[in-house]
Amino acid sequence: MAKNQHKTATDLYGKIGIQPIIHMTGTTTRYGGTLIRAEAQRAMIEASGALVDINELTVKTGEKIAELLGMEAALITSGAAGALLMQAAAVIAGSNFSKITKLPNTDGMKNEIIMNKAHRMGYDQMYRAAGAEIVEIGLGGGRTESWELEAAIGENTAAVAHIVSPGNGGRGLPLGPTIEIAHKHDIPVLVDAASMLPPRDNLYKYIRAGADLVCYSGGKGIRGPQGTGLLLGRSDLIEAARLNSAPNNGVGRSGKVSKEEMMGIVAALEAFLAGDEESEMAEIRGKCEVLVDHLVEVPGVIATVEQDDVLYPTPYAVVRFDTTWRGRSAEQIVQALWDGSPSIRAGELDAGRGITFSPFSPTNDEVETAAIRLREELLKG
Repeated sequence: MAKNQHKTATDLYGKIGIQPIIHMTGTTTRYGGTLIRAEAQRAMIEASGALVDINELTVKTGEKIAELLGMEAALITSGAAGALLMQAAAVIAGSNFSKITKLPNTDGMKNEIIMNKAHRMGYDQMYRAAGAEIVEIGLGGGRTESWELEAAIGENTAAVAHIVSPGNGGRGLPLGPTIEIAHKHDIPVLVDAASMLPPRDNLYKYIRAGADLVCYSGGKGIRGPQGTGLLLGRSDLIEAARLNSAPNNGVGRSGKVSKEEMMGIVAALEAFLAGDEESEMAEIRGKCEVLVDHLVEVPGVIATVEQDDVLYPTPYAVVRFDTTWRGRSAEQIVQALWDGSPSIRAGELDAGRGITFSPFSPTNDEVETAAIRLREELLKG
């Protein structure tokens, strides 16, 4: 983002008493996600100049996205959470208008969605909002056996949900056997991969593996409008999802996506697909290295740059404490960064074992500020 645009935004938010933060937790929605692409901004402004039939626009933008990705079908939703709601509505009510108008009352319908216990999260409330009953599988420690999924499938099973997220660390029954077992019983598999972009290959891998519906956030790695999401997959289920969503009178009516947002996410996706992922990852890694370099001589601290397929799909700076650490807890340091000016938002490792930084959107100057502040807070006391 250009400095003058950042200043304009800062002045605008200042009028209502809010100051921008330094967002170092990747693409987290509660901190604004990411900075929208210029291509998306332009498309939204241009789209605001005329009125169109929203149902027609929904169909045509879905067809465009499916064409761009080589998918069977696609639908723009109100964020990835809206896509979860539409996943559930599609597998429970389908395209049956009698059922669509009854949701979330699912009396007489198959309404059970099976999930790994290790995959449960606040967002699965979106499934329940459509009237789904969650059936948990899995033992302690995040392990799930194939027989548990087999045993959970019954006459009321509508789908099996699989969450791909750094938050569950790859625990639970893997996607491959999940799809194999579910499809043996002619049951669709729903994948939530909201935060798994980039890498770009994740746009395709779950569908290639056999998932029936997959959703992504439009306002995270794609850097489209923050309120958008993408739902990809089988054409019959996408059509069912569309009929359950706005502007139609289904459970998704409140998750309205504006004409400007629809055109914005299409433009953002085009730019995302054309981007140079190697250089993007190198830029983020460079920002992480700035943080790590500032902590080289801090006693009791081990700082590394990490990236993998599960916990850190983009580069992260990870700060851990060794046995000699005598400073404040990770929670206290994260809070101190939050309370400072500018406010810096960082993440915590499980059980307070350390602090994580994912500089997806901050400028180089903001990363330098965060690195200096972090060092100061670590050295206090």
